[in-house]
Amino acid sequence: MLLQEDVQNPFLSGRCTVYKLFGLCMVLLLVSLLWLQLSCSGDMSASPRADGRPGQQQPPALPRPPCPSAGQASAADDPSWGPHKLALIVPFRERFEELLVFVPFMHTFLNKKKIRHKILVINQVDHYRFNRASLINVGHLESGNDTDYLAMHDVDLLPLNDALDYGFPEDGPFHVASPELHPLYHYKTYVGGILLLTKKHYGMCNGMSNRFWGWGREDDEFYRRLRKAELQLFRPSGITTGYKTFHHIHDPAWRKRDQKRVAAQKQEQFKVDPDGGLTNLRYQVESRQELTISGAPCTVINTNLECDQNQTPWCLLG
Repeated sequence: MLLQEDVQNPFLSGRCTVYKLFGLCMVLLLVSLLWLQLSCSGDMSASPRADGRPGQQQPPALPRPPCPSAGQASAADDPSWGPHKLALIVPFRERFEELLVFVPFMHTFLNKKKIRHKILVINQVDHYRFNRASLINVGHLESGNDTDYLAMHDVDLLPLNDALDYGFPEDGPFHVASPELHPLYHYKTYVGGILLLTKKHYGMCNGMSNRFWGWGREDDEFYRRLRKAELQLFRPSGITTGYKTFHHIHDPAWRKRDQKRVAAQKQEQFKVDPDGGLTNLRYQVESRQELTISGAPCTVINTNLECDQNQTPWCLLG
């Protein structure tokens, strides 16, 4: 037995035709396409400004899936982009505001320079002190066979000069954030901030030492590894922007766990680690997340590092 309202509904009655169903389907299709276009446009609205300075970022409520991009699809087949692909490795913990600026900024910067790349955010989620060097080692091992060189890249340092080279460092490690350009660190053996290496050269150094829990000094030890491996270090030339070559995102937070130096650490921080590196790295990947931030894709690798407290008791602050 039919209800009265069912009889009066033209789409459920005998008067319903193929044409009406077709028209309804077309309306639903157009609405879906319009919604997708608006979603993609909104996701791109917070991209960095074209003048090289980061735009105002609003943290997204939920990460959106990548929108289709003809430019990204054609880059894989464009020979002008070259045969090499960069694994941009970002050691990370808790600095989410910087990450929201960094990922879209670097994606745009590298695309403009036609650098094939993928951004890997190695997020330390364990309870130990921050270990930048070990996280970079993890990034190297987890970067996949589709990349042949890597950038050890701080999340708070953005290149402002388009003349900076992020290309394949075939002849030797290339220190992008050289002492005469970095806004904070100016000593001649400094190799931190942004350093490019082929995967072969990184392996020749056995990666970085895993002994540096807490902030700092791991770069100085890595400089000695470069020397031991007899690798020539290259730096930018012809850059006239000086200390304004980079935008350094100031982080006002003081994280006692990561930034305080304990007594045992002070005694060991200037020693060379002759054996440690990729060969004694211990970690577990908790999860991988494919994210899109303002239209820029990145992979977050949530990582638990392991610590032998007999060897490095300063991995815990206590």
